[in-house]
Amino acid sequence: MDGSVKYVHLFYLSLLVLLWCIAIGLVLVTFIPMVNTNTWWIRLMDFPRIQIAVVAGIVLVIGLFISGPSRVLIPLLMMAVGFYQAWRVYPYTMLAKPDLELAAGGEESIRILSSNVLMENDRHGDLIDIITKFDPDILLLMETDQIWLEALAPVLGEYSTVVREPRDDHYGMVFATRLDVNEARIVYLTSEDTPSIFAQMQGPNGTKFRFVGLHPRPPVPGESTKERDAQIYYAARFARKADVPLIAAGDFNDVAWSDTSRTFKHVGQYLDPRIGRGFFSSFDAKKFWLRFPIDQVFVTEDVAVVSLERLPFIGSDHFPMATTVRLDSSIADRLNSTPEPISEDEQKLIEDSIVKTRDMLGHSKL
Repeated sequence: MDGSVKYVHLFYLSLLVLLWCIAIGLVLVTFIPMVNTNTWWIRLMDFPRIQIAVVAGIVLVIGLFISGPSRVLIPLLMMAVGFYQAWRVYPYTMLAKPDLELAAGGEESIRILSSNVLMENDRHGDLIDIITKFDPDILLLMETDQIWLEALAPVLGEYSTVVREPRDDHYGMVFATRLDVNEARIVYLTSEDTPSIFAQMQGPNGTKFRFVGLHPRPPVPGESTKERDAQIYYAARFARKADVPLIAAGDFNDVAWSDTSRTFKHVGQYLDPRIGRGFFSSFDAKKFWLRFPIDQVFVTEDVAVVSLERLPFIGSDHFPMATTVRLDSSIADRLNSTPEPISEDEQKLIEDSIVKTRDMLGHSKL
């Protein structure tokens, strides 16, 4: 074998080994998340489903140009990976049937703006411009420290109700509204020191409704997702106990297609305006190739959604999210689908989680 042929053969073997390593890796990150666990690195695999499917497609195409059994085996494995990942994200494509049809706007519409501002971000003016332009009736801001509060003071001064909790650990929160408020408070839904907002208000037409703002911790090295999931489940139960329309929004630090988010949606009997409309990926705003839909909004079936938007870049690693709704049950009945009923097993799962969380926190009720 002369030198050039030997070199080509060595290159081919190296490519084959590399392809198999990537293929096996893609199979593992696709199917390991099926394990029911709160281990952070496993739950993190829920996030890049689109990216995994794209890489699987590339490996599939390359696999078609190699010889031997691998020419069949690698493409078959990549087809399995691609089909499964596509199935998981399919509801968030425009090919799926929407949970709800969009309503026409009106004078009684309520505008909601939710934004993780990134504590270190100093482009305060960009957010102020967004707030001024969108003119939200409800404003939820996350990662707000004292510097952010001081920068936003003129804007927040225009709201009749403002609940603030500035923090320097990336878990500060601000809730502001010009609507009539019956109650608005910071609550802690897990032992982790991360605040949430629970509020009860009245819309322009006098309809009472509830608002939940969440920002649990993400799956990061050394931390289980148990507390994050418990916080999300607890908020879901809050919706189930409510007898009024409810809107939940915030940086969930969890992708829309994860089992936790799907359980939250199902148990809370929520509708998701993104289903059938697109991903609305909000993070990472600075990396177009690494974006996930983790800034979420859900509504109960008696809320009509007018619009859902991802707003322009403000210097944060999250894009702001804007939603407009109407609290008109007759419109909602006509446009919204009915959530799937909850099974007894699912009810028990959520009740067990709620009881444990409530006992741990010493909450009598929420």
